[in-house]
Amino acid sequence: MSQIFKPYAYQAYSIRRMIEDPILGLWQEMGLGKTVCALTAINDLKFNRFEVARALVIAPKKVAESTWAQEAAKWEHTKHLRVVPIMGGADKRKRAVWSPGDIYLISRDNVPWLVDYVGDRWRWDMVVVDEATSFKNPSAKRFLALKRIRPRVQRVVELTGTPSPQGLLDLWAQIYLLDQGERLGKYITHYRERYFEHNPWAHTYAPKSGAETAIRDAISDICVTMRAKDYLDLPPVVVEDIPVALDDKAKAAYQQMERDLILQTPEGDITATTAAALSNKLQQLCNGAVYAEGGEVVEVHDCKLDALDELLEALAGQSVLIFYSFRHDASRIRERLAKRKLRIRALDRPEDVEDWNAGKLDVLLAHPASAGYGLNLQAGGNHVIWFGLNWSLELYQQANKRLHRQGQDKPVFIHHLLVQGGRDEDIAAALHDKATTQDSLIDSLKARIKRVKGETG
Repeated sequence: MSQIFKPYAYQAYSIRRMIEDPILGLWQEMGLGKTVCALTAINDLKFNRFEVARALVIAPKKVAESTWAQEAAKWEHTKHLRVVPIMGGADKRKRAVWSPGDIYLISRDNVPWLVDYVGDRWRWDMVVVDEATSFKNPSAKRFLALKRIRPRVQRVVELTGTPSPQGLLDLWAQIYLLDQGERLGKYITHYRERYFEHNPWAHTYAPKSGAETAIRDAISDICVTMRAKDYLDLPPVVVEDIPVALDDKAKAAYQQMERDLILQTPEGDITATTAAALSNKLQQLCNGAVYAEGGEVVEVHDCKLDALDELLEALAGQSVLIFYSFRHDASRIRERLAKRKLRIRALDRPEDVEDWNAGKLDVLLAHPASAGYGLNLQAGGNHVIWFGLNWSLELYQQANKRLHRQGQDKPVFIHHLLVQGGRDEDIAAALHDKATTQDSLIDSLKARIKRVKGETG
């Protein structure tokens, strides 16, 4: 049954800005209801003001598949909107493009295909880019395709909670898609020269003095920034680090990988010739298994699986959302939990979201890259377990917000399973310090290798 939407004051303001401003960056933190605000604005622009005929929503794949259609059907004032997914195989996508509708949904990876296929027959006068940070790379095909079609679009709205997760350089491409270069320049090279100092040796850019203020002032008229803590009385978040001790055999294997950059196994040698590759191997090893050179999975220990088992036992039947890092994590977790006769599902389809929120699942397995944006999972539980962390602060925050968002009525517990003295602790520290760049990955690993060599020297 549909619900009556009664917008909060901040939501009413966001809706008004989307209606009045032809270009807008709505930088609302996760959980503030960006989707329903955008749907409300589209509905008004189409049926009350007759300024929009068709809107195109570009979103991450999982969000495009389910979130927008479900949200439109949820509310009384938007349930009549005809939502057309441009998904599936090429023939199915082509039919959807020319089908009658009000809102068309497409995954961000299919934007280049859409622009090439439609060409001069472009039929959407409004584009909403959900999670606009996925268009932060000015060299990416999706950005170049949208840039090419941008002059044909009368209205553009960008939605994101993290507009610059890795720094101010991320802003140029997003702002260009709004104003076509009016505020930060028509070329990324000019933007860099104006606001950044270049270190040619390290190939890095650091903001000049006063650059952040200057950039903010330049784009303030078309960007709205809101933080959840300023507007919502959400339940508290409790973060718990659960130490995982390796047994002697696993500890020896881990230390050997650190010390020699190689792990001897009966199946053959697993080598790590670069710092980033070694970091990846150490993360896998913390979780209990590693990929060999031929792609086969070599299981090393069950220490983290044992810790997961104990945690689930302590939670006494409460539903949990488990984030994993590697495919072998998911398969090993499934195999272990099958013994408990739990209702387990991997997050692959819209039906998985529906069943989770309906309380039909005990465990929902998800990779943060596929579940980090837009999905509403708060009705299904209030416990998140990170079987393995990753270096992306943006993915980490977005993934946790699947449960800690508007509509959640219980405290949200985030459990980190961290191998003591292992790579897990480095990643957790980096996330805590928000030092999640590739440099921090390499620097922390170099420090660890230096320490190990010092101990064995």
